[in-house]
Amino acid sequence: MAAILASRLPFHAFFGTAGGPSGLAQRFEKDERPALAKEELLTLEGLIDEVFPDGRFGVMLDNQHRIVAYTAGKMRKFRIRSVVGDRVHVEMTPYDLSKGRIVFRERTPGAGPGGVRRGAGFRR
Repeated sequence: MAAILASRLPFHAFFGTAGGPSGLAQRFEKDERPALAKEELLTLEGLIDEVFPDGRFGVMLDNQHRIVAYTAGKMRKFRIRSVVGDRVHVEMTPYDLSKGRIVFRERTPGAGPGGVRRGAGFRR
């Protein structure tokens, strides 16, 4: 009986239209959809003590744990450079406490604004 009933219903009743939501998504409003569980990230501070050749850094956290961290995408996009001795903020997942992502580099005292931009090209 169910196979006969299913064959008479249009295809989009089960799978949604090409540009619209699926049948299950139509039953819930945007605010009523069940939220998926997402673990919170840990944000810790530390000091860069080693630079690895593949763009990763050895970071000694304030709680004396050493982790391997990489630079976040926004920092790479805006060419924020990190060197040994910089204080950084690192985000870590609770699932792997040996790896992290550098999300912020604190300004060093005495350093002025950014250097001269090179390679900006010809501008009219």
